[in-house]
Formats: sequence, structure tokens, C-alpha cells
Amino acid sequence: MANKKLGRQTVALQDPPSVIGSAAVVGKKEGEGPLAATFDHISQDDSFGERSWEKAESAMQKLALAAALSKAGLSVSGLDYLLAGDLLNQCIGSGFAVRGQDVPFLGLYGACSTMAESLSLASMLLDGGYGTKIAAMTSSHFCSAERQYRSPLEYGGQRTPTAQWTVTGSGCVILADQGPGPYITHVTTGKVVDKGIKDAANMGAAMAPAAYSTLSAHFQDTGRKPSDYDLIVTGDLGQLGRDIVADWFHRDGMDLKNFNDCGTLIYDLEGQDVHCGGSGCGCSAVVLAGMLLNGMAGGRWKRILFCGTGALLSPTSSQQGESIPAICHAVALDIRK
Repeated sequence: MANKKLGRQTVALQDPPSVIGSAAVVGKKEGEGPLAATFDHISQDDSFGERSWEKAESAMQKLALAAALSKAGLSVSGLDYLLAGDLLNQCIGSGFAVRGQDVPFLGLYGACSTMAESLSLASMLLDGGYGTKIAAMTSSHFCSAERQYRSPLEYGGQRTPTAQWTVTGSGCVILADQGPGPYITHVTTGKVVDKGIKDAANMGAAMAPAAYSTLSAHFQDTGRKPSDYDLIVTGDLGQLGRDIVADWFHRDGMDLKNFNDCGTLIYDLEGQDVHCGGSGCGCSAVVLAGMLLNGMAGGRWKRILFCGTGALLSPTSSQQGESIPAICHAVALDIRK
């Protein structure tokens, strides 16, 4: 069997899987942002008709999965695997969403990198011949994340300027071993990076070193340059984290002129009160399933490097004075094999 490994961290897929369906489901605030037209479903009720925020998150995943399957012309029983995760304890958003569904399930946790992680693993499963159709999915909800990581909304705590707004949204992508594209051609798996940031309200600074590490590894392993991509997009560093990564590459003599972040794209940073931008598993997921894949289908971009970034903290680790480890996984999308 041919060795598909490039360097230490990257895999070049021999039979690149194709995206055959995708869907993005979001809440009211996201629907008021600049990407509204790219979403499949915008709910004016952030409870999605449910009695708790956690159940609302599962409801979003069900809607995203159903819409993506419909676009792919499949039923859930046509999937070989479903890979999903979220920000909640024991990934209950995903586990409860898949409860009762006729599909083998793999639950994942990579914090906000979960969409890239699920796409990476799904692509390698398909390239390895372990299935023909796999769904990759994740979600986050502003209210459930506040309760999980910070304080209940009723507390009314003030946000620091470096804070980000957790996106209420769910994205789902259906991959197949055959299809018209776009294709996932390369996967760069990140390493855990920790530069000692302890401020849980400054996720951009905590995750930026991991994004820089994985992007550097991708360019070194593949021999590609930033200019080989029409767009390099991280998620979700927000405005501060994006600027840090761009500055580090600039110091390396490498200007990322085609670089942006899902956390800065999803909201109007001037018109919506989100401080440094969006965050949460759902942020990069809905930007990918909406704006990015629609843009590739419409000819706006031919090749994108999608880099999911996640902060691997918990309330317990923060309360114990731990710093914030971070991870970034990169997936190369191309309209050509």
C-alpha cells in the first residue's frame, strides 16, 4: 500500500472524498449577520421549540443532518458512519441528537476544532475504504455554552474586550467516496500547543499558537505556499487571534493576504455586540457548510484551507489555575482531485 503520509503531520488522500451535501442551521443573532443568505435555516426562536438550551442544541443538529441528507439524496440509514461532537459535557448535544437514528456513531471532542476533526477522520475513513458515505457534524449554542463554561445568563456578567460570542448553530457535511466535488485532498492533524494563556475570556490568544503551528506544519509537509490557496480560513480565533497569527507569519516573511477567520466573518463586528467575534463548535461549521462550500460550488474559490481551532479547557481546569491547551486541524478542499 502506498504511503500517504507527508512529513510528520499531513496525509495526502489517495482517493479524495467528495462533499455531496451540506447544511447550516443557525439562531436569530447569526441570521442578522452578513452571512444570513448562506444558511439553510434561521430560527427566530433560539430554543428551537425545546424546553432547555441543551435540547435546543440537539434539535439544531437534527435539522442540519436532515437538510444535508436531503441535499445528498440520502436517508440516515445510507450513512456508514456519523461523526459528531459539541461543547457540552459528555457531548450530550450530539449523542442525544443521534439517539434513535439508524447510523453507527462516533462521538468526538475537539472543542471548536470539532468540525475540522470530524472532516479529517471521515475523509481518512473513506480514503481507507471503510465506507462510502459519512456525515461530519457539530454544534454550539450561546446559552448552553454560557452555562457550561462561564455563568448562567441570569448572572449578567460583563464581557471583556477580548471575549467572543458563542455561535448558536449547527453544521453538517456529507462526504462520499465518489462525487463531483469539492474534494478533501489533504489533512493536517494538529498537536496540542500551550503557551501559558490562562484567561478564558481571551480564547483567540490561547488558540493562535496552535493555528500557527498547524499552518506551518501544513506548508512544510506539503511544500505548498499560502498563495497556493484562494482562501485560508481559521475558526475560531476571532479578530485578536487572527491578527496574532497574521503577525507571526509576517515576521516569518510570509504575508497571509488571503487569510480570514470564521469568527470575524459570521458577525458584523461593528454593528453586532460580539466584541472579538464568534466562537464555538458551530461557528466554523456553519461558515463552512454555508459560505465556504457555496462559494466553491459557485466558482468563487477553487482551493481552500479550512483550519479548525479549539481550546481544550474545562471549568474545572480553569478553576484549578491551569493554562489553556489548544489544537488546530487543517483540511484542504479543492474543486479538483
